[in-house]
Amino acid sequence: MNAVEKRISARLSLRYPQHEALNVLSHVLDNIELSKNTDLAADLEAIKNLYPSVQDFERDFPSFCFALATGVGKTRLMGAFISYLYLTDRSRHFFILAPNLTIYEKLKQDFNPQSSKYVFSGMNEFVANRPVIVTGEDYESGRGIHSHEQKFRGQGRLFENSDTIFINIFNISKINTTDNKKSAAKSSVPRIKRLQETIGESYFDYLANLPDLVLLMDEAHRYRASAGASAINELKPVLGIELTATPKTIGAKPVDFKNVVYGYSLAEAMRDGFVKEPAVATRKDFQSQNYTLEQLEHIKLQDAIHAHEKVKADLIVYAKDYNKKLVKPFILVVAQDTEHAQKLRNLLEADDFFAGAYKGKVIEIHSKQSNTEEDKNIQKLVAIENPNEPTEIVIHVNKLKEGWDVTNLYTIVPLRASASEILTEQTIGRGLRLPYGCKTGVEAIDRLTIIAHDRFQDIIDRANDPNSIIKKHIEIGGGGDIPCKKSDILTVPSRAETESIKTTVTYNFDINGASDLQDVMLHDAVPSLFISEEKKIADVAWDIIKGYEKLPSSQLLNSVAIQEKISNEVMESINLSKESLALDTGNTETLVKKVVVNLTEKIAELTIDIPNIMLIPSREVTYGFSDFDLENLEILNLQPVSKELLIRELRTHKSIFLISENKYIKEPYLENYIIRGLIDHDFIDYDSHTPLLRKLASQMVQHFQSYLPNDAAVENVLIHYQHKLNTFIVDQLRAHQWETKKDYEVKVTRGFTTLTPIHYTLPQGTSPLDFRRIPSIKSDIKTFVFKGFAKCCYPLQKFDSVEGELRFSQILEDDVRVLKWMKPARGFFKIEYDKGFTYEPDFVVETKDAKYLCEPKKASEMQNPIVLKKRNAAVQWCYHATHYATTHGGKPWYYVLIPHDEIKANSSFEGLCAEFTIS
Repeated sequence: MNAVEKRISARLSLRYPQHEALNVLSHVLDNIELSKNTDLAADLEAIKNLYPSVQDFERDFPSFCFALATGVGKTRLMGAFISYLYLTDRSRHFFILAPNLTIYEKLKQDFNPQSSKYVFSGMNEFVANRPVIVTGEDYESGRGIHSHEQKFRGQGRLFENSDTIFINIFNISKINTTDNKKSAAKSSVPRIKRLQETIGESYFDYLANLPDLVLLMDEAHRYRASAGASAINELKPVLGIELTATPKTIGAKPVDFKNVVYGYSLAEAMRDGFVKEPAVATRKDFQSQNYTLEQLEHIKLQDAIHAHEKVKADLIVYAKDYNKKLVKPFILVVAQDTEHAQKLRNLLEADDFFAGAYKGKVIEIHSKQSNTEEDKNIQKLVAIENPNEPTEIVIHVNKLKEGWDVTNLYTIVPLRASASEILTEQTIGRGLRLPYGCKTGVEAIDRLTIIAHDRFQDIIDRANDPNSIIKKHIEIGGGGDIPCKKSDILTVPSRAETESIKTTVTYNFDINGASDLQDVMLHDAVPSLFISEEKKIADVAWDIIKGYEKLPSSQLLNSVAIQEKISNEVMESINLSKESLALDTGNTETLVKKVVVNLTEKIAELTIDIPNIMLIPSREVTYGFSDFDLENLEILNLQPVSKELLIRELRTHKSIFLISENKYIKEPYLENYIIRGLIDHDFIDYDSHTPLLRKLASQMVQHFQSYLPNDAAVENVLIHYQHKLNTFIVDQLRAHQWETKKDYEVKVTRGFTTLTPIHYTLPQGTSPLDFRRIPSIKSDIKTFVFKGFAKCCYPLQKFDSVEGELRFSQILEDDVRVLKWMKPARGFFKIEYDKGFTYEPDFVVETKDAKYLCEPKKASEMQNPIVLKKRNAAVQWCYHATHYATTHGGKPWYYVLIPHDEIKANSSFEGLCAEFTIS
């Protein structure tokens, strides 16, 4: 990878497949010359040797298809391609083609610097020298030609006069449209091809005559029809770049593209976590043949609502827990025709469908709507990611296709569709994008649910096909993955907070968190520590105490000096806001001191001091290669090429230098031709690995010398096939690479943390259960909230399992050695066990003489590689936490990993620790 690629990848934060695609484009450009007079046959032959998947350009110019799965980021990649072509001085004129109005409008927005999705965000080169964007609406103004001059020398040269970059964005219909201005003479000539007196030619001809025009085709499968292909060829670009998720022609008999140079499939994107995981849902033991078509549709729509409400609640909780933007999910219903769509809307907005909850929240999108109605619904569609936009259900009739890129589609209901239709990427692809850009670890948020009761078995049967998109299935109803009851959101403060300043749990029914709030008294709550004016003071003091979390321990809050400092800060805050607090100023100072003493004692009593230790595996690594010999050299039976082809290769290779058209700098040793290419790779340090690299290069040279007539022929092969030979060696180097991480980096930012509220979902109409009560259906455990704890730092808790977590909480409550415990809120811990992945232990426990991170785990998963990585990171965390705590007079920390089947009613916490503590 060259320096420009590295810079673009870093600045644009390219994902792995985008990074790889850019690298492929770089290699392609190193092996062909961008020119109006290029030899297509020679170019194709050169590319075939590098990328055998390219069998034909399928255009009148070199054109390459990059087939990236939906949701991976084709538009960002487009920005990377343009940046690379510009920064390597190959082009400054680009023409981006959109297949329809939706994508056209989206592209214009994505190339707008004011957009949050601006494709060049991070590219400093385009800040002062902002690209000129020309569209189908303003090209006639001449903005695309004002700075153009014919002195641009093309590939490999600097621009002599202007380095302004021009990006034309057009809808394909604009190329062929013959629309005429009012009062103008009618013409059958497409408007873009009509003479413009300001430039002496049509804008189309102007573009076609540019020496460096590069054409980028979004959703490239839309441009294989004869009319579209003809118009594209007439533009005469020096390079074509095609982007699509489906590299095949459309129609009854689709044909695969022959110019795919790079592919990254949906299966790969799902494997690497770049998109949601599709899952087909049904009811347990559902028999679709027992229902009429209308009844079946009604049931599917009801279950879609259940899935929708479940993920809506989960998204609210996630946003609250991690302080993230709120995502409003919606349902996509695929109707058979416009009449069917209207009937569905009437059903969904009826008073007897979930009590009319979705009235005014449903829109239809289809071709038979009036222009006014369609425009209105399109505006709603564009704004559907806005949490304040009310639409929660979209009904469409084959109109939402490519370009409708939203991240908050979570439920799809294909009605009257076959399994093969449901399984297509076109159907599922609209909902695959992740709202937070990566997986969250919350299954419902990382999943796209397809409601397909009547096609469930067929889809499951097809899941065994390696090419199947859907591999997972879920159940709706009691004991299943999706409950049939709508959920409330509970905001649960810690006991330190509920026993001092807030004695209620908040139930929130509104997705915006802005209305319809209800405070519900905790029945088991201890009477509040403060009353009337004291509570107002305690509210102020609580926020100020958070500023003392850098103390080594919360116990230091009980020191007279610290309490005095806090009291002074509280008084200062009160004096600045007396009117809003409405306090009786006569005894304020005495009251403040009393409140601060009581509040700090309560916080110290009900807080487990957990140091905020940032434990991060070092990004610096030591690495190298084990000694080895090249294998499979016999498959390399390469032959010399003609002098003309060799010179062409020399002209495009940056690692070999031409002196003149037919002369080049010869290397003193044949091995150097190989080594020159190898050292371009980031992970190969020549100085550290010289002996091995020279040995491998020598083995390759000796192989060619064994069957070629002389060293000139060997040199010819080494030059012409340099990229292929480098790849051959690099693949084997990677197989013999070793890497050793340095120790963990440690950073302690706080000695303790005042516990923030946690957030739970609870089915409407239900109440928290006593934690001694075991649910009759154990698989429903995740839907319940439990109460009745004496030692837990929170008044309410949720558990993921009965035999593991719930029974473990009972053991903790019964063990006399245990002082307090909690299940930490999500995001509380930052124990990084792998690059970019953090571990959050299930329990934190404090006894009279120690503290523990505890993880009840399925017995079958105890040796899971991820579990072991988390274990190792947690042990390291405990080591550093112990060092920090004992330095300040605190307790040591230990990590306990417990098989679930060892957690029994007669177990003691001491006994479990004795057997399962990891040292």
